[in-house]
Amino acid sequence: MSAIVFEAHGVELMRYVHEPDPQPFEAPKPYVHPLRTLAGDVVTSYRPHDHRWHKGLQLTASHVSGQNFWGGGTFVREEKRYIDLDNNGTMRHDTLDVREDGLSGQLTWRSSRGEPWVEERRELTVEAVDPANGSWELVWHTILTGLREEPLRFGSPTTHGRPLAGYSGLFWRGPRSFTGGEVLGPDGMGGEEMMGQRARWLAFQGRHDEVDRSSTLVFVPEPGPESHWFVRSGPFAAVNPSWAFHQEFELARGQTISRRYRIVLATGWWGTERIEEHLAKRRAAD
Repeated sequence: MSAIVFEAHGVELMRYVHEPDPQPFEAPKPYVHPLRTLAGDVVTSYRPHDHRWHKGLQLTASHVSGQNFWGGGTFVREEKRYIDLDNNGTMRHDTLDVREDGLSGQLTWRSSRGEPWVEERRELTVEAVDPANGSWELVWHTILTGLREEPLRFGSPTTHGRPLAGYSGLFWRGPRSFTGGEVLGPDGMGGEEMMGQRARWLAFQGRHDEVDRSSTLVFVPEPGPESHWFVRSGPFAAVNPSWAFHQEFELARGQTISRRYRIVLATGWWGTERIEEHLAKRRAAD
């Protein structure tokens, strides 16, 4: 594995692995792990035994015109179950430029047969490092361009018949100790009701083993439409602002789509009021 490390105030904030494990069944792709708060607490999980293709924070897609860039089995509507198919694609960097505050580069998504299907421009930026507030922010911006002659159809297990499993896009897998953590949303939303719902942001709060601390992660798609959220507190911690939870979308050859996400990583247990105040200050600063 080859990785790029970003640090601030003596803490390794994140490690971006750009040459991932070469396991075809896990749909190799770049990912961020470990991801840490300013207190040094790890807030991602790598290759957990229940889903070996979950690797920290990664951007991927579960159903793309019959191909699986997510990893693992594919949910098949006719069988009403996941089946291991020979359809796991890969994502590889063609270029990668590193800055002090982040990185940018071009990737190609290739089908299981090696065909180039998607060109991606990706940029990750470390922002708003604030020791006094106990927080920092990671901005993930991606631009996808279709390369296949026929339009690509992006979906999810839910669009293929499995209820409440609409994962696709930017996906975070939390550490084992976060299982049973608290899920918060705006306007009094929260908990299991967030699954499949629209919201401006979603926060996940969890406790760490070995240290007497908690962490809060706030996921904010920006700008543009609210996301439909895939989120679980059990049997594991996961958050995904899905781009195809209930409905597929097409990406034609030469067509582009842009998605931008802000993730606030905070030491401690942030409530809704503090989250809203922080996001308002960030909007005003921008």
